[in-house]
Amino acid sequence: MALLEDDLLEPARALLPGVVELRRDLHRHPELGLELPRTQAAVLDALDGLGLEVRTGDALGSVVADLEGGRPGPRIVLRGDMDALPMPEDTGLEFASEVEGAMHACGHDAHTAMLVGAARLLAARRDELPGSVRFMFQPGEEGDGGAELMIAEGVLDDVDAAFAIHIAPNVPAGIVAWKPGPAMASADVISIEVTGRGGHASTPHWATDPVPVACEIVLALQSMVTRTVDAFDPAVLTIGKIRAGTTDNVIPERAVLTGTLRAVSETTRAKVQERVRRVADGVAAAHDCTAEVTVFSGYPVTVNDRDFAAFAARVVDERLGAGRSFEMTAPVMGAEDFSYVLQHVPGAMVFLGVCPPENPDPFAAPACHSNRMVLHEDVMADGIALHAAVATTFLANGGTFT
Repeated sequence: MALLEDDLLEPARALLPGVVELRRDLHRHPELGLELPRTQAAVLDALDGLGLEVRTGDALGSVVADLEGGRPGPRIVLRGDMDALPMPEDTGLEFASEVEGAMHACGHDAHTAMLVGAARLLAARRDELPGSVRFMFQPGEEGDGGAELMIAEGVLDDVDAAFAIHIAPNVPAGIVAWKPGPAMASADVISIEVTGRGGHASTPHWATDPVPVACEIVLALQSMVTRTVDAFDPAVLTIGKIRAGTTDNVIPERAVLTGTLRAVSETTRAKVQERVRRVADGVAAAHDCTAEVTVFSGYPVTVNDRDFAAFAARVVDERLGAGRSFEMTAPVMGAEDFSYVLQHVPGAMVFLGVCPPENPDPFAAPACHSNRMVLHEDVMADGIALHAAVATTFLANGGTFT
């Protein structure tokens, strides 16, 4: 028998002050990458005394904590990421980052704190659980692939499903947005090095200038995407950096373009990568230059299990309140390394709206990765309860979610 709605929301709200305190402590002291010693220590301290089986990572500063229920049954993973972004903070918050050049601008501090809250809530009900819950505290989501390393170290061993919450500052507070199937894009880095022949700025006809060729490639790539990619299976190609030359009166030999390619299917991802090479080679050759294209593969498409995503939405409406779930019509074009988890076990990532109530237009609120991103902390109680509701319903159903 699943736990009732008020068995989760009220205890989650009671836990909120401690969860907010933890979140603010993590926000003040953000850490980057795979090794997060202070964050890891804070999580270990917060889990101490809950009677969990806790272990830390070897290749990264992760924390895995198992809660064994009162009866045997399936096992579900609940995941929260812990790392920050290498960027300044300009929020003016009293608990703003004290680490120069680092900020929790994507809400991972809230993810970690909500997962600690869920561990506390569920640990108090362990005797009622017909199965077990594994809490996955993951470093290195922001480009370092921490999920893959944790999978290699066994975080998904004997696991039947996985669930994650990502905060969404551009969604109204308390709304849970979800999508079956592809929910977030892949993300690859594209580098194009255009080589011509250097010379004096006064005699471009004696040189082969790679700069206008590089500019032409940028424009040709945008046309390629809009004219060859299905709008209902989209790709986004952005050249974010152009580097060439050393001074004003020298035509350089090389120009380098760097950008990102995002797609929501592996088929389109592969096709666009090949077309980038073709366009760059063709435009460069037309101007007697050469182009070397390098693709640095990033995270794959995050594909929610359709049945599990629908199950999570039902849990939201039945356990947190009717009308709280919202089905997204399109994927988010950002990327997530939770995608690797979903390649191994069924599960879903959903988006919890945290737009501050004083902002009447969520779309105008500072987004994730903004130096001014803030969130409505009271909503973290909903995140705690949602983690617990998905876990307890999944276990009570014997590991089924259809």
